[in-house]
Amino acid sequence: MADPVLTTALLFGGMLLALGIGVPIALALGGLSIGMIYVFWSPMALNMLPIKAFATASSFEYVAIPLFIFMAAMLQRAKIAEDLYNTMQCFFGGLRGGLGIGTIIICTLFAAMAGISGAATISMGMLAVPAMLERGYGKGVALGSVAAGGSLGILIPPSVTMIVYGIVANTSIGKLYAGGVLPGLLIAVLFCIYLLVRGVFDPAGSGGSVVQRYSWGEKLRSLKGLVLPFLLIAAVMGSILTGTASVSEAGAVGAGGAILAAVILRRLDWASVQDASRETLLLSCMIFWIIIGATALSTFYTAMGAARLIEGLVLDLEVNRWVILIGMQIILLLLGMLLDTVGIIMITAPIFVPIITKLGFDPVWFGILYIVNMEIGFLTPPFGYNLFYLRGVSPASVTMVDIYKSVLPFIALMILAVAICMVFPEIVLTLPNALF
Repeated sequence: MADPVLTTALLFGGMLLALGIGVPIALALGGLSIGMIYVFWSPMALNMLPIKAFATASSFEYVAIPLFIFMAAMLQRAKIAEDLYNTMQCFFGGLRGGLGIGTIIICTLFAAMAGISGAATISMGMLAVPAMLERGYGKGVALGSVAAGGSLGILIPPSVTMIVYGIVANTSIGKLYAGGVLPGLLIAVLFCIYLLVRGVFDPAGSGGSVVQRYSWGEKLRSLKGLVLPFLLIAAVMGSILTGTASVSEAGAVGAGGAILAAVILRRLDWASVQDASRETLLLSCMIFWIIIGATALSTFYTAMGAARLIEGLVLDLEVNRWVILIGMQIILLLLGMLLDTVGIIMITAPIFVPIITKLGFDPVWFGILYIVNMEIGFLTPPFGYNLFYLRGVSPASVTMVDIYKSVLPFIALMILAVAICMVFPEIVLTLPNALF
């Protein structure tokens, strides 16, 4: 049996080298694991990898992933975001920074329907960014509100990322969903307060004098754009939180509801279904290959005793447990700049969660802190997904430097939200304790 310290150094050093030269994370995880198992364990041990991969990928809970991705893809093609944007423009268009606030609210609603970040970021990037730039908004507000608002999709349920985390960390997905509601709303409120304050101190960059006011009749008529989103949110989240359906069954409800919404809005056609199905296939395959590769890594790492070694080293440190917790938050922030969210979960959660439990922290509470850090990873360069989603749909005048600058205040607000949830754990635990 190999020395756990040596295998840790070789495994993570090799992984960083592979990622640095551009190897896809699934191949980096899986390929290195296969090589390490062959050299340090036994060639016969390779026989169990296909069994482990099949058992993991065929888990009933993972069925929810393609269902929620399909739901998000169909909602995007049903142009639900356009109806929501028209409503928010009627209610907030008269405020400085109002369109940015409306964008955050739409992204919050989209997060509660879709469960992934890309749907809201791409939809609002195509819709809101050009509209705000035309109305005199600065790039910082226009780009930052879309990128930051879109990231809420992995925190506010039904989050696909929470499904992966819950299974890997052996934590109740239902409790994680309930725990993510109030922190998600807290972050959305912090974003809105920031945009309001920025509108006061930087009116030129928040729409200036170019505001458009609407009558109450127009506002009330625009509310019809909220009907379908609220019904869909109620169907998906209500079925989970009341215990009527499992997460995977709720995913089926959401997918069916998205198709029904497209039918009601008369925006369903065969091309949209094909495009949504193709996008679902591609994203699901990417996620599952990462899961399979990381499963191979965690199997080898556990067999070598390295996870127990790290756990023992951390628990033997003569420092306050909060120092260890904060150190973990910093590690997750740094990893979010470099790695895919699913990869981070598969690598670190099996190590971090046992330590956190033995230190006496609530695993659901820690899980939400973990997910918020993954959310920040969607905004932090150079790897942040939302930065590249936004660049792909923004006008030609927008550069990557503009996008990088725009997200910095929102990253700071999300770090503040992590600190608030650490100081006041009731924000996370109130709903899980009440519902479960």
